[in-house]
Amino acid sequence: MDDDWFKPCAVVPVYNHERSLPAVLSTLLADDLHCILVDDGSSAAAAEVIDRLAQQQSVHLVRHAQNQGKGAAVASGLREAHRLGFSHALQVDADGQHDLGTVPLFLDRASQAPDAVICGYPQYDSSVPKGRLYARYLTHIWVWINTLSLSIRDSMCGFRVYPLRQTLALLDSTDLGKRMDFDTEILVRLHWRQQPMVWLPTSVHYPADGISHFRLWRDNVLISSMHARLFGGMLLRAPKLIWSRWHG
Repeated sequence: MDDDWFKPCAVVPVYNHERSLPAVLSTLLADDLHCILVDDGSSAAAAEVIDRLAQQQSVHLVRHAQNQGKGAAVASGLREAHRLGFSHALQVDADGQHDLGTVPLFLDRASQAPDAVICGYPQYDSSVPKGRLYARYLTHIWVWINTLSLSIRDSMCGFRVYPLRQTLALLDSTDLGKRMDFDTEILVRLHWRQQPMVWLPTSVHYPADGISHFRLWRDNVLISSMHARLFGGMLLRAPKLIWSRWHG
């Protein structure tokens, strides 16, 4: 994976994850990845940890003065990755939920399919909160409706490799959700653009002392609004989506 055309990095949105971030970053650096940390308005204590970690070689820091949301942090990280000359970015959450042992597999697959988004679909263990697990199925159904397809296996898992050229073309032309609605909306809109996607299983564990920034009412309202917008977009694109499905 040292070919000149394939230059991957990791983008890690961070919001008060000072306890879990050091281990996540250490694992990514051990895989010889440059890492872009996006401090999304963290507390002073968390920012101090982030600043210390950012002094390491191969670590870059982007800082939001105020919290803008996970989606905004990921978008800032992707833009910084492109500015620094990387071709692909592995999106990794800072909370330690993802099995980072699969990072080499995801990057290897990205090098084999450089125009595709390499998407993780989660394999949960017993630590997953049952309410969140069941609630995901409602989003799955809406995604299938809004793409007229079953091809998106899981739109909410924030562990994926983006090809930066194609992804930034979407970000530069569309106003995407900036919080928990981002992960789903970007995949649906990339699907509308006939973006290739490759799906790989990835284990997900919810640490007992993990921090969740999901806000039940605010984020459910945002996600519902996103699905409504996407439904309208699907109706406009339905003939093209149907044609593509049957003649693709």
